[in-house]
Amino acid sequence: MIPKRALAVLLAVSLAATGCGLSDEPTDASPGATGGTGTIKVGGVSSLSGAVTFPDSSAAAKAVFDRVNEQGGVNGQKIEYVSADDKGDPAAAAQAARDVVTNQGVVALVGSASLLDCAVNAPFYQQSNIVSIQGTGVDPTCFESPAISPVNTGPYLNMAINLYYASEVLKRDKVCMFLAILGNTNDAYGGAVKSWTGLTGKKLTVDDRTVKPDSDPTPFVLRARKEGCQAVLYNGTEPMAIAWMKVVKQQDITGIDWLMTTAPYTEAVGKALGADGDGMYANAEFEPFTDPDSAALKDWRTLMTAKNVPLTSFGQGGYLAATYFVDVLKSIKGPITRQSVAAAFKALQPIQTPMTGTPYEFGQAAKHMSNRAGKIVQLKGGQWQVVTSDWVKYPGTLG
Repeated sequence: MIPKRALAVLLAVSLAATGCGLSDEPTDASPGATGGTGTIKVGGVSSLSGAVTFPDSSAAAKAVFDRVNEQGGVNGQKIEYVSADDKGDPAAAAQAARDVVTNQGVVALVGSASLLDCAVNAPFYQQSNIVSIQGTGVDPTCFESPAISPVNTGPYLNMAINLYYASEVLKRDKVCMFLAILGNTNDAYGGAVKSWTGLTGKKLTVDDRTVKPDSDPTPFVLRARKEGCQAVLYNGTEPMAIAWMKVVKQQDITGIDWLMTTAPYTEAVGKALGADGDGMYANAEFEPFTDPDSAALKDWRTLMTAKNVPLTSFGQGGYLAATYFVDVLKSIKGPITRQSVAAAFKALQPIQTPMTGTPYEFGQAAKHMSNRAGKIVQLKGGQWQVVTSDWVKYPGTLG
């Protein structure tokens, strides 16, 4: 779901994280710190324009808030959602965060989805005593900040689940991994591999992290066959996964299980591959959205359809982030302020939902990675089918 141009964006983030030229110090009189009557301002920082866009998460969050407002708000207070565009640019991301947090005075950030928001803004959020219920966490920093708790699994734990599924469920002895490393993601992926090895005692037959977004997949696919790989894990995006499986078909390679992360789990990939994708696995971070009969998705599907929000994993993340947030708002006694919202999330008890395999958590932890499960789906005839009716929960830890 992340285009090839993401490489340039994430490289820029690695520079921005060392200093983007804007102070991380919040102003002395932080808006959102007092009050509690009238409109409840809620913010989000997402990539809505630029090389890489994530519009579905914030759109889904807005759909939830719009419905709450239509039903009278939270104790009579309407929610105003301010979704800022980071334009896929580190400097713009820093400015967007300061606008919504300082100038707009939002009480929290909800449903953000960006390649770079966390890397650029996490220290500022922490210093501003504001919490971010991230709709889509991508950068490793999203899962390493006390101020941010994503609702999704994220690519690193997603990879660990795939490793575990390949070796312990599919019982493959020769597990291989081919990765495209963007920005500062190498250590996070390495942590997933280290965790899996520590948990199972097994090692990768091939650990190749030299794939580029514009690489020809042919030499990598042929290497997988030459090395005798029984299962291959790949973190390619939509176009990368399509190209990869086309080569598998062209080379007439059989007897290998191909496991992808959540990124290629889209209806577009199924349509593009058709029968060429038969057998390809993907890891769904939430209850698989392509299952029209899932009772767990009834409210989400109904609301998204009514509000014209695309049915995607990103939309699931935004919906859950906003739903968790509204539930917490309803529990607050007294004025709804940045301080009271932060305190409520710091004291939050785990929230269970049938859309995820493990409860959502925030609390006092120094970092957050509460979505620790996935459901495996597989392409057959261009259609995604659920392989594991039960959640595949990763029993190890990362970091």
